[in-house]
Amino acid sequence: MILSARLEFAIEIAQRAGKFAKTHFEAFDSLVIESKGHQDLVSNADKDTETLIRVAIEEHWPDDGIVGEEHGRKHGTSGFDWVVDPIDGTANFVRGIPQWCVAIAVSEHGEAVIGVINEPCSGELFHASRGNGACCNGKPMRVSQASGIGDGSVGTGFSGRVHAANIVKVVERIVDDGGVFFRNASGALMLAYVAGGRLLGYVEEHMNSWDCVAGLLMIEEAGGHIVRPDPATVLDNGTVVIAGGTSVFASIKEIADDCFRP
Repeated sequence: MILSARLEFAIEIAQRAGKFAKTHFEAFDSLVIESKGHQDLVSNADKDTETLIRVAIEEHWPDDGIVGEEHGRKHGTSGFDWVVDPIDGTANFVRGIPQWCVAIAVSEHGEAVIGVINEPCSGELFHASRGNGACCNGKPMRVSQASGIGDGSVGTGFSGRVHAANIVKVVERIVDDGGVFFRNASGALMLAYVAGGRLLGYVEEHMNSWDCVAGLLMIEEAGGHIVRPDPATVLDNGTVVIAGGTSVFASIKEIADDCFRP
């Protein structure tokens, strides 16, 4: 009951936040945009959408913690933390590209138990809860059953906190192994696509918790494999992300392990 109530609320607030953000997206040429670093943008829409989400959480779950991309960390006392990315894919959002989402997760003592990813432009809402599977618009999701990297595309991401050369090596290895790399500038969406079997897997040397916690849970609940984050550090420090379907995970992990060596 504790999880089901939070899941229902997470879905409702992700839908409300998505609708709110979409009104800004439809007027993207009037957004106020700032740069936080290399290819790391933030707009007034990001900040206002996160505020909407945080206010709602604080009203309904005042003892829960919140970890948000734009407004930082609030520590709670319940053991539950809401992990919020109000607009993942801001670089797309501010240029009018309809590939962005609202990502909301709930962790219990650092371990993800709920994940919701809402893509307002496509009308797709992905969700998962620990032990109850993963769905897209209510339809159960399963990871790809492909037997090799050459049977589809592998999502890739890049963080300005790591060396660019490493992800370039990953892309080269994927192509050399007969695969195709995919990037749409929204890590959360790409993880949801892995859960739905659209991408074979995903790899990124470092992701913040708000970008990946929801999607990683979806992949597990859809029958896939991940390198599980450390519950003690993931919320504040992020994690390496390596994920894939059952038959391709080992190959993807081997590539990442080789290319991400110091």
